[in-house]
Amino acid sequence: MNEIEIKNEVHQRELLATQLEIQQATMQQIGRELHDNIGQKLTLVSLYTQQLLYENKVPEVSERIDQVSQIINQSLQDLRSLSKTLTDDNINQKEIVTLIQEEVDNTNAFKRCHVTFEHNFKQLDLGFVHKNVLLRITQEFIQNSIKHSGCKNIFIKLNTSEEILWELDLRDDGTGFDSNDIKSNGIGLTNMKNRAAIIGADFSFESRKNEGTTLNIILKKQP
Repeated sequence: MNEIEIKNEVHQRELLATQLEIQQATMQQIGRELHDNIGQKLTLVSLYTQQLLYENKVPEVSERIDQVSQIINQSLQDLRSLSKTLTDDNINQKEIVTLIQEEVDNTNAFKRCHVTFEHNFKQLDLGFVHKNVLLRITQEFIQNSIKHSGCKNIFIKLNTSEEILWELDLRDDGTGFDSNDIKSNGIGLTNMKNRAAIIGADFSFESRKNEGTTLNIILKKQP
């Protein structure tokens, strides 16, 4: 790889990382706008309907107003829930091991496939982009394994050492598939590859029929 190709690759990674951060900022802005603008208007409409319900003396009309009021209040609850989801800065606020453990706990709660998570550190200083990549790839792998492999177990390892910033190892004991089968190389695998490429991590994927699937991603420390 010559110098121009290296510069282009670095530029592409920086561009993808910036897009991720812009996407997060945009979602948070939409969430705040929903809460502060539309949420306030719905609250005002809810108060008006309550006032109408209090002042109205016709039973049939009161029933209709009450139905409208219930719809408005339900819409307001849904809006607040959506706003909270969009503005939730969960990834920035928590350690990567906490984020992955929460995903593991949520998956195990459904009792469809048992997930175990091992790591050799308590805290690792990672920025938003790195944590986002690690979490989303883990989520994608878990979802694909449960949906397609019929696995009983999923094994997750996240380690660090003197030579590497981190290494994520994901494995299931499902049916697996032929890695050479183009149809098997679907959008889920492409998404995981692209996320790893954002931060320049080494990506290795292997799957064999009746032998399960393994995914390994390593990010080496810069010299």
